[in-house]
Amino acid sequence: MRELELLYEGKSKQIYKTDSDDRVVIRFKDDTSAFYGIKRANIEQKGRITCDISSMVLEYLNANNINTHFIERVGDDGQLCRVVEHIPVEVIVRNVVAGSMAKRLGMDEGIIPENTIFDLVLRRSDLGDPLINDHHAVAIGLLSYDELAKMYEMSAAINNRLIELYEKAGITVVDFKIEFGRAADGTLVLADELSPDTCRLWDKETGERMDKDRFRRDLGRVRETYEEVAQRLHNVLK
Repeated sequence: MRELELLYEGKSKQIYKTDSDDRVVIRFKDDTSAFYGIKRANIEQKGRITCDISSMVLEYLNANNINTHFIERVGDDGQLCRVVEHIPVEVIVRNVVAGSMAKRLGMDEGIIPENTIFDLVLRRSDLGDPLINDHHAVAIGLLSYDELAKMYEMSAAINNRLIELYEKAGITVVDFKIEFGRAADGTLVLADELSPDTCRLWDKETGERMDKDRFRRDLGRVRETYEEVAQRLHNVLK
């Protein structure tokens, strides 16, 4: 599989065309940002580490009958992935109150609700990525109600698998955000990374933050903490 020209470059990843029409290579960058790009930094080896973590998690989900775009790892910082039709809706799955939800609703971080909370976000940076509901998504023409039901079903299954995996690593899955795409046959697949950049992860014993909040909140030791997450997953999955 030959990697060809750059198709897209975002804040943390690059997508390259390959010599196969139904495959792309996604490269993870060392760049990181927060607050809609206002805060930026380059963290040495972050691309390699986030690729490592996301590859392990996506391979784990594939092995547990959850369809993802991930095929295999390519080098230190890349993934070979299926081409999908991207759906510009983000699902946020919340097991513990934290971050924007705590601020928006005036709640204390760390509260564990009786229910799992699912938020929908329209991926439109020009609109500030607003929260939407199911009816908005259908009215805009992004998804059908049947697809929404399947997306929630898959999100719940992903959540259960992540909790199961990270429990063995001594880590609480606080929340995470994911996006989906349609495969060539129209089926929904997870089409996103799952790493400390996109998941809130807290150490079960100490409550220490092991995710991008270390960068957002100037807690330091970002790379070292990401490396610890990767090592714990390696120990669990070896």
